[in-house]
Amino acid sequence: MINVIETAIPGVVIIEPKIFGDARGYFFESWSQQDFDAMVRPVRFVQDNESKSCYGVLRGLHFQKGEHAQSKLVRVVKGRVLDVAVDIRRGSPTFGRHVAVELTAENHRQCFIPRGFAHGFAVLSEEAVFQYKCDNLYAPQSEGAIIWNDPAIGIDWQVPAADVILSEKDQRHPTLAEAPELFDYSVDYYA
Repeated sequence: MINVIETAIPGVVIIEPKIFGDARGYFFESWSQQDFDAMVRPVRFVQDNESKSCYGVLRGLHFQKGEHAQSKLVRVVKGRVLDVAVDIRRGSPTFGRHVAVELTAENHRQCFIPRGFAHGFAVLSEEAVFQYKCDNLYAPQSEGAIIWNDPAIGIDWQVPAADVILSEKDQRHPTLAEAPELFDYSVDYYA
C-alpha cells in the first residue's frame, strides 16, 4: 500500500511506500501496478533507467515531445537529490510553475511527473543513484529541454551555481519563453 501526497500542481504527486522494518532491516513494495492505477492514474511503464552522479550534477530540465511524451516515476536508492517538475503545458493555470521535492534513500519517497512537464534533478549528497520508470520509450528525435536556471521559473536547486555540473547539452537549452515546442493544456497526452 502507498500513501499519495498531492503537490501544489495537480497531477504531480509524491508517493510514500508503507515500510516494514525490524532488527533485520526493512522491506517495502517499490512498485505495484494495482496500487498506482487505483491511487494515482493508470500508466503502463515500459522502460526503467538508472543514473549515478556526484554532488552538484544537475540533469535537466528534460522532456519528450508529441507522441513520445513520457510520464516518469522517480526515486533515489542511494544519496539525496532535489527533484523538480515544471509545468510546460501552454494554457495551464500552473504554466511555468514548478514542484521541488527532496528524494533520498532514507525517505524512500517517489515522485510522479506526468506528461506535459519538464523534469530535472540536482544531486545534494556526495553521490546519488537515481532510478526512474518511463511510460514511453526514449526517442532522441523528440527530445526537448528548458535551461536549468531560467529566471522566469526561479528554481532554487539548493546547490550554489558555481558548484553546478552540467553536460554540454544541458548548458545550451532555451528558456521557457524561447522554447519552440511545448505542450497544450487542452490536449490529453494519455489518449
